Amino acid sequence: MLVWKEEYAIGVEMIDAQHKHLFEIGNSAYKLLRDEFCTDKYDKIVEIIEDLRQYTMFHFKSEEEYMKKINYRKYFSQKVEHDDFIRKVNAIDFDNVDENPEKYLEDILAFIFNWTLEHILQKDKLIKAE
Repeated sequence: MLVWKEEYAIGVEMIDAQHKHLFEIGNSAYKLLRDEFCTDKYDKIVEIIEDLRQYTMFHFKSEEEYMKKINYRKYFSQKVEHDDFIRKVNAIDFDNVDENPEKYLEDILAFIFNWTLEHILQKDKLIKAE
């Protein structure tokens, strides 16, 4: 489980709120992974992935519009990273999910948490710094 800390905030309220929601999506995957009473997790994993896909597209669009508005000089490198993330989510093979849902949930969690934390702390923090 990942807990939001103020050190993750970049100082732009709209973006910080959206980042918090990304943590919530990741935490829903974590809770599902730990749910011993749910024996068939496939449909819920698909829901989480779809939520992640839809929300990141919304979030990245918002963040990119903000970067354009403030003439952020590293906009294009951010856009490339955002597009890569969406491509990775869109490339998920649901047959693999069905074959080993527990393993896939662990992979999804690692991907969401690692990418999100690294991106926020190393890239998004710079947006406000300029």
